[in-house]
Amino acid sequence: MKEHISSDYLPIENYGVVGNLHTVAMVGMHGSIDFLCFPRFDSPSIFASILDKEKGGSFQITPDLEEVGYKQMYLPDTNILLSRFLAYDGMVEITDFMPVREIEKECVLIRKVTVIRGEVKLKMNCSPRFDYARADHEVSQKDKNEVVFTSQGDDGTICKLLSDVPLEVDGSDAKAEFTLKEKESANFLLVALSENSRELPFENELSRFVDKSFKETFTYWKKWIGKSLYKGRWMDMMHRSALTLKLLTSYEFGSPVAAATFGLPEEVGGNRNWDYRYTWIRDAAFTMYAFIRMGFTEEAGNFGKWILQQFEKNIDEKHQLQLMYSISGESELTEEELSHLEGYRQSRPVRIGNGAYDQKQLDIYGELMDSIYLYDKYGEPITYDFWSKLVHLIDYVCEHWQDADHGIWEIRSGEVEFLYSRVMCWVAVDRAIRLAEKRSFPYDWDYWRTTRSKIFEDVYHNFWDEELQSFVQYKGAKTLDASSLLMPLVRFISPYDPRWVKTLKAIEKELVTDTLVYRYNNEKSDDGIEGDEGTFSMCSFWYVECLCRGGQVEKARLYFEKMLGYANHLGLYAEEIGLQGEQLGNFPQAFTHLGLISAAFALNRELERSKKT
Repeated sequence: MKEHISSDYLPIENYGVVGNLHTVAMVGMHGSIDFLCFPRFDSPSIFASILDKEKGGSFQITPDLEEVGYKQMYLPDTNILLSRFLAYDGMVEITDFMPVREIEKECVLIRKVTVIRGEVKLKMNCSPRFDYARADHEVSQKDKNEVVFTSQGDDGTICKLLSDVPLEVDGSDAKAEFTLKEKESANFLLVALSENSRELPFENELSRFVDKSFKETFTYWKKWIGKSLYKGRWMDMMHRSALTLKLLTSYEFGSPVAAATFGLPEEVGGNRNWDYRYTWIRDAAFTMYAFIRMGFTEEAGNFGKWILQQFEKNIDEKHQLQLMYSISGESELTEEELSHLEGYRQSRPVRIGNGAYDQKQLDIYGELMDSIYLYDKYGEPITYDFWSKLVHLIDYVCEHWQDADHGIWEIRSGEVEFLYSRVMCWVAVDRAIRLAEKRSFPYDWDYWRTTRSKIFEDVYHNFWDEELQSFVQYKGAKTLDASSLLMPLVRFISPYDPRWVKTLKAIEKELVTDTLVYRYNNEKSDDGIEGDEGTFSMCSFWYVECLCRGGQVEKARLYFEKMLGYANHLGLYAEEIGLQGEQLGNFPQAFTHLGLISAAFALNRELERSKKT
């Protein structure tokens, strides 16, 4: 089925992504790269027309065809993207990819244009806008096949555009007009220049370089996904989710970003527009959990090294972890607004940085300890030196578990005693005890075990509301929260416990519509932020897994497969689903994909068990 495009802003779901484990580019079905931070995830953008169609900058390749249809696909089990233009007069294919050269840290974006049928005129327009479209830049042309863009801003970015068709400088842009016959191709390479950049070939050798890079990239992704141990149902979606999580993980540092983008709205026209290009301890820990389940223990080990570095350089004298860092471990992520950008479909303000970085969120210790516990079990045993650092963290949790905080949703209306934070403090202490017992590591036996019991009793009795017949969002609240769905998933409570069964029913009544789940009721919960939002797709997958673990396997399978229908044409998810079924929020969202992996694992396991009975 061909999709037709006619809008100033493409729907978020009409994009695919390519990357090289250092950064990610968003490629629209219409052949335009509308978002790219170069050369790193958290570098300033050079293309951001998805956030301002006039000022943001883009890299367009457009065929001169009438009544064009569009299709887009990944080469199976790779992150190589094909975008096709389909018309009566001709057929064109763009192959987009970024070579994965891990050690060299070289950042190259390759676009290969091929005419499949007919003879087609094409236009290329490379319009970088440096430093989030705040900086001017100089353009210089070495010869007809090479143009260099040099930012005049604080970012200091220098990019080189190479091609085997003649390039022209047009003001601050580079352009090309060319005609290709059937089976002919043209190549475009955008290279981030640095002191270590090597001189790439052009003209006759350029096509050879592109073909060699294609084969290497194709082989890399095939080899990587080939390490997956998952052999169950929904293999294609599982592999696509794993490949997406890998794309969002920095090879250089071992740290995953929450999403590839900043500023994409949770409500079109609204102001819930955040920067997710950082490493949340929570999201990263869950990502490692997903990697471990699928057999990618090397990624979990690399994240463990990154965490150890944060222990050594970022933890203060109180042994308190920050909830998020930059991918390289920088701790200050000052939030600012890019007032010169109109935002995606006029969704303002566009923000970079994240003001939540200095919030207290106690749940992060639980997610972290759970992932470390699993890595020790399924990956490699952690060292005693690592354990000695963890002891200080658990002592901190034992001392501060009763504190109020901002919670998993980073509430900006003040600190309260959140249920989810309390439960995850219990997880932190519980997994630490289990790990210590398994490995015979020394720990404060009485203190930790007594604290674990106190946390459990506090949650079970003080967060239960008799009137609502449910566990509530925070102590004393009359509101519910979808994060409660994790209570049975982290084994705090049995999925058959009467209190949990009643809580699930209350959540279904209050927050669930079909398979879509809101994280909380905005009308009842003051989160300190104006505006509305869509349903959170990761919460939907939590819901599916709760149904599965609670014995409602057929209902869980139905809802899971319906949720698969909310993915875009490539199997990718943003953070939320809007009122019209559209993707909303930053894209692609790691949390959603790891939630899918966890739900699929649980469902497949139960369905296999039922076959044997």
